[in-house]
Amino acid sequence: MAKLSTQVQEWDKRRHQAAELYRQGEFDEYLTLSKQNLKLARNLQDRLREGSTLNDIGLAYISCWQPQQALESFERALEIAEELGNDRGQATALSNIGSTHSHLGHLTQAVQFFNRALPIFRKMGDYHGETATLNDIALAYTRLGEPNRALLLYNQVLPVRRQLNDAAGEATTLNNLGFTYSTLGKPEQALDCFSRALLIQQAARNRSGEATTLNNIASIHSELGEPNRALLLYHQVLLTRRELGDRAGEATTLNNLGFTYSQLKHHRQALKFYNQALVIQRELSDRPGEITTLLNIGATYAVLNHKDWAHSFYINARILVGEINHQPLADRVEQLIAELNL
Repeated sequence: MAKLSTQVQEWDKRRHQAAELYRQGEFDEYLTLSKQNLKLARNLQDRLREGSTLNDIGLAYISCWQPQQALESFERALEIAEELGNDRGQATALSNIGSTHSHLGHLTQAVQFFNRALPIFRKMGDYHGETATLNDIALAYTRLGEPNRALLLYNQVLPVRRQLNDAAGEATTLNNLGFTYSTLGKPEQALDCFSRALLIQQAARNRSGEATTLNNIASIHSELGEPNRALLLYHQVLLTRRELGDRAGEATTLNNLGFTYSQLKHHRQALKFYNQALVIQRELSDRPGEITTLLNIGATYAVLNHKDWAHSFYINARILVGEINHQPLADRVEQLIAELNL
């Protein structure tokens, strides 16, 4: 009995250590420690702890950009939660599976899993879980080409997050709201949302969140025909993201730099940044990001009247679109190919 108690204490201690590593961004170490904890939970024959650890491992895989392995871990965690009738475990696993499908570009599947998690969070009275899930659903709707549907959800989420004093959540929703306004062709409203998010992140000294928001602000300046102003912000963001080791964010900013240089007709510079982004996106298995960059490279070659090169990049993008469920990107591929053949 004493040995069992010691092992339980060891599991709790390791999980606390793992959580600290996660907060510090030490994801490889977090994964290693979580895998050790999984063995310990199984030795204890403690299904509840096993399920919790599988969720931890899934989060580690997501952070290490191994989404397929993450999905497997979350699905096993869900099986255990359903077996035990553990509502919180089910809602957490369903939400994590939805997020992983979203990362893989499987947006319809993502919404299905989020919608399964939502009533469980509501049943538990977990307002943080409920608003986070609604936020995830809204983001998926924007990416699926349904921005007005997303707006309705964001306007439900924002006041709740303020009532909960969830500053980080409020900033996230403001950023996503800005993205939706941008999609709707309303850059001024988007800029207002991003500026409000930036103030929250600066007050919290959240450098990663601040970099994301500055990147979004730069994109709006680009849309408003202020590319030089956008470039200054993008280069500032790129330095921060490299310093933080944020590879996904770095790829996004490199792609945006390429697009802005293309606007300025500095096509060689544009291609240089696009190709840097492509390397990272392939390393991270970021299919939607890779498709977007391939289309941008193809569009650049089309402007330079290298139609054969442009066509080859568009075809590569079309092949990748066939592997994921992302209708807006699929439509964009076909539109660019049709324009090239005119």
